[in-house]
Amino acid sequence: MNYVAIDKKHVWHPFTQELTAPDPILIKGAKGSILYKENGEEVLDLVSSWWVNIHGHANEKIVQALHKQAQTMEHVIFAGFTHKPAIELSQRLTKILPDKLERVFFSDNGSTAVEIALKLSLQYWFNKGQSNRKRIIAFNNSYHGDTFGAMSVAKESGFYEPFEDKLFHVDFINYPSTYMNDPNLEQTEEECLKEFTNLLDKTAQDTSAIILEPLIQGAGGMNMMTTNYLQKMVKIAKSYGILVIFDEVMVGFGRTGDIFACNKAKVEPDLICLSKGLTGGFLPMAITVATEEIYEAFLDEDFNRAFAHGHSFTANPLGCAVALASLDITLSDETQANLKRIEKLHRDRLEEASTLKNVEKVRLCGTVGALDVISTEQSGYTSPIGTKLKTYYWKHNIHLRPLGNVVYMLPPYCTTNDQLNKGWDVLLAGIKQL
Repeated sequence: MNYVAIDKKHVWHPFTQELTAPDPILIKGAKGSILYKENGEEVLDLVSSWWVNIHGHANEKIVQALHKQAQTMEHVIFAGFTHKPAIELSQRLTKILPDKLERVFFSDNGSTAVEIALKLSLQYWFNKGQSNRKRIIAFNNSYHGDTFGAMSVAKESGFYEPFEDKLFHVDFINYPSTYMNDPNLEQTEEECLKEFTNLLDKTAQDTSAIILEPLIQGAGGMNMMTTNYLQKMVKIAKSYGILVIFDEVMVGFGRTGDIFACNKAKVEPDLICLSKGLTGGFLPMAITVATEEIYEAFLDEDFNRAFAHGHSFTANPLGCAVALASLDITLSDETQANLKRIEKLHRDRLEEASTLKNVEKVRLCGTVGALDVISTEQSGYTSPIGTKLKTYYWKHNIHLRPLGNVVYMLPPYCTTNDQLNKGWDVLLAGIKQL
């Protein structure tokens, strides 16, 4: 049976121009950092399959946790009921998050986690009698998901032009993008903080919250900020009395080198959004965690002050069980050592990459290494360089997915040094052949 032909007849793939895209690659299995093609060839997955498989594919401990839970209970409505996997996961997460993040709200994916955080921030002020606080601040080049609220706080990304008239107003500020040996770092951070402060001087009394991807912007180009900037920005936001939302959907669970970006920077957001690595890539699940202060603003005899939001698969027991297993692996000594090992290897290979004439702005944060390919053509997400490089990498059975002229590596934590070096060899060879 020709499955690819059937796919082309019936399936609509995400982030794909179906008219010009090549045939999809049929994958029959996966293990660790390897994807197996139908013809038996091996593909090295160095983007963790859209950043979710942090421990690689088919991890045995997570498989066992899923099997065990499936024999007991696959799902139960979470309104009026509860279950041990959700309770244990909530307790364990709040123990490793900053102290004030105490209340866990479950949902389905990164977009809904962001949607919940935005709604909570707006209703929090509404419940406190300050319904004028409707403004939201976000950063240019953000990506927070594809639901309408998430699109609104990322509309500067350029993906959402057909829907612009349906999106709510957001105040956008510049992101303090930096890179290794950046000579303009201090000036850039100073200008961005000044812009943020000036905006708050004018709008703080009407502003609900600021939302950001801390330390690393993902789909917007793997842009990176310093912990120093993040600390100063959060301090300013709190001094003006607005809420701080961290979208850690991509950077959570070890990507920055610490369990969470907020832990690495030693700052406390009021709301945090988690997904992707939450379940080790096994099942869709997301979480929004709020402070006790925010939670208490929704307590009242009147149901209208409650948070009326939910999904059919909220706190799915299977998802909770695999999330607990994934968390065990993430916090293990072996994984913590792997995070340091991968970061060191990335640093060495990025220094090599910086010597290439058509490479600039090499940058590193935890297990995420990135660089810009200099181009006389269009830059950004739709740069033709991205298509050329992806074709080259896939031809060599390396799964890298450039963001236009931005090439990055974001491997599963189990990836060996030999596999990483193989990936970097092909990554750099692709850039050289341009």
